[in-house]
Amino acid sequence: MEAILLVGGQGTRLRPLTISTPKPLLPAAGVPLLEHQLTRARDAGVTRIVFATSYRAEMFTDAFGDGTRLGLEIVYVTEDEPLGTAGAIRNASAALTGDGPVLVLNGDILSGHDISAQVAAHRKSDAAVTLHLTLVDDARRYGSVPTSPDGRVLDFVEKSANPPTNQVNAGCYVFRRSVIDSIPPGRVVSAEYETFPELLAKGETIVGYVEAAYWLDVGTPAAFVRGVTDLVLGALTSPVVRANEHGVLLQGDASVASSARVGGGTAVGAGASVGADALVESSVLFDGAVIEPGARVVRSVVGHGARVCSGAVLEDCVVGDDATVGPGNELLDGARVWPGVDLPATAVRFSPE
Repeated sequence: MEAILLVGGQGTRLRPLTISTPKPLLPAAGVPLLEHQLTRARDAGVTRIVFATSYRAEMFTDAFGDGTRLGLEIVYVTEDEPLGTAGAIRNASAALTGDGPVLVLNGDILSGHDISAQVAAHRKSDAAVTLHLTLVDDARRYGSVPTSPDGRVLDFVEKSANPPTNQVNAGCYVFRRSVIDSIPPGRVVSAEYETFPELLAKGETIVGYVEAAYWLDVGTPAAFVRGVTDLVLGALTSPVVRANEHGVLLQGDASVASSARVGGGTAVGAGASVGADALVESSVLFDGAVIEPGARVVRSVVGHGARVCSGAVLEDCVVGDDATVGPGNELLDGARVWPGVDLPATAVRFSPE
């Protein structure tokens, strides 16, 4: 089976992490975020994947090459200008080789749903499109998708203050190939606002495959931290994350002092270090990050080669690559330190509020 992988976005909500790295390539429990999706798709029977790239497209080729390392065939199609969800699918379809159903994945999602079962539901119903629908507590931030008792999609309601259902579009689709070919080429087309509603208006069958498995839109720093810690703790299983017993994933030559307290699903990158009496809880330390003795890092991301000095406190914030947080700083509630910035020693609390 062939698939199209949408990885063209710039990930602006995750800056500064995405200034130099596309969101799908951020390190997540020892591998690029995208690798968790790729291996799950492979295990569900996908053999060939077309990457629909745009932002820093060459980095995807550097990371995955022709796919041999993962047992896949990977090819790349790059958009010169953003084309929207359906426009990107139509653009990438030029590299498809077959006429069977096509799986479409979003590159910024972590999901544990059963891809094989979704594909089977699509084949059984002979639908134009089969959508993975997940269940959320608050559907106002998402596109809600009401369905009939037999699973047929009735409507698409985008980010409503009063959503008709808590079933939301989870960003994984199975398309009939002819439907992809009918998308207008060479222009911006939204699947959610244009393609899907037009299919319903024409009487085409769109099926909702509802599964309440693990699902996370990794679009913000808080969500990225949660996704990585869930992978480390096993809340989401992945073929490429090894089991651990202590809530910590140490990669390569990472080092943690014996008196340091590290846990809560923390991932410590290769060459990173955690000093004596430091606390690192539910956080992500990229390769080469340094947490000095006595520092405190909670639910935060510390970028490549960045340093958190003794006595500094980080809670729910992001430190960019090669930045330094000097002694005494207290960064809270979504504070972000841009790459290369050197915050001097201080006793001032800072948050974006």
